[in-house]
Amino acid sequence: MNRRGNREEERKDAVKKTTQFRQMLHSDHLEFLMEAHDGISAKIVEEAGFKGIWASGLCISAAMGVRDNNEASWTQVLEVVEFMSDATSIPIMLDADTGYGNFNNVRRLVRKLEQRGVAAMCIEDKLFPKTNSFIDGEQQPLAEVEEFVGKIKAAKDTQQDPDFCVVARVEAFIAGWGLGEALRRAEAYYQAGADAILIHSKIPTADQVLAFMREWGDTCPVVIVPTMYYQTPTHVFEEAGVSMVIWANHLLRAAVRAMQDIAALIYEQQALVEAERHIVSVQEIFRLQNVAELKAAEKRYLPVKAGVRELSTTL
Repeated sequence: MNRRGNREEERKDAVKKTTQFRQMLHSDHLEFLMEAHDGISAKIVEEAGFKGIWASGLCISAAMGVRDNNEASWTQVLEVVEFMSDATSIPIMLDADTGYGNFNNVRRLVRKLEQRGVAAMCIEDKLFPKTNSFIDGEQQPLAEVEEFVGKIKAAKDTQQDPDFCVVARVEAFIAGWGLGEALRRAEAYYQAGADAILIHSKIPTADQVLAFMREWGDTCPVVIVPTMYYQTPTHVFEEAGVSMVIWANHLLRAAVRAMQDIAALIYEQQALVEAERHIVSVQEIFRLQNVAELKAAEKRYLPVKAGVRELSTTL
């Protein structure tokens, strides 16, 4: 890395992750979060150049082999996010579903996220246990506005870092309600202290989101997740005043396709020659794990004894 790159890294390290995220929310141009679901995917997101990470509930649960219905406990999710935070220097926003319970669960969650250096959380106004927004959306009842407002207030009263952000996710469109209900809920959540509104939609166009933006204006930052309306050009979101776009599940989906293809290839050929052409080297895995740092630390901290080899990982 050149000197300029080193200085940029030093400046980034000097700014808290929470502050980095808040600056992204209030940036004068459109910002992006990329999905990650474990430590190595989080590191890949950072190396790709993204300034922030979306810790996707769908993807974390899928990586565990369970459904996106709060089948993984909040402490299991928290453990994964801790590894992600340790592996990276950019901010993470956790997809915290409904907050894993009532206002009291939300308070404890905020404390634990701050302890682990997680910059933000997004909570949605559905009932616990939640169901993924793209599964039978109209069958998913929403929380009462007053109850969800209480969760937001509890989160904001609990946080110790003033830059920790709480993003309130409005599921009115997902549940079959109209623009009026989406705006009513968004306004209530903003008044309760939400740092931003995530307006969600499952239709294949951006019509609902753009209608919301025309009415909402610049009341507070708005986050969107264009998983279903991915054909909309990105400049449309920026022109509408959207603050942040989340690419919500694409690394997991890419990894699943790659693993399916390689597993089938090795099973069919009962050999590795062809598969090796399509996968990274073991050395690349070691690099992502930062094995070089461990080797350097061994030389600094382990005593050197004649006839005893280093403890570094070797194959």
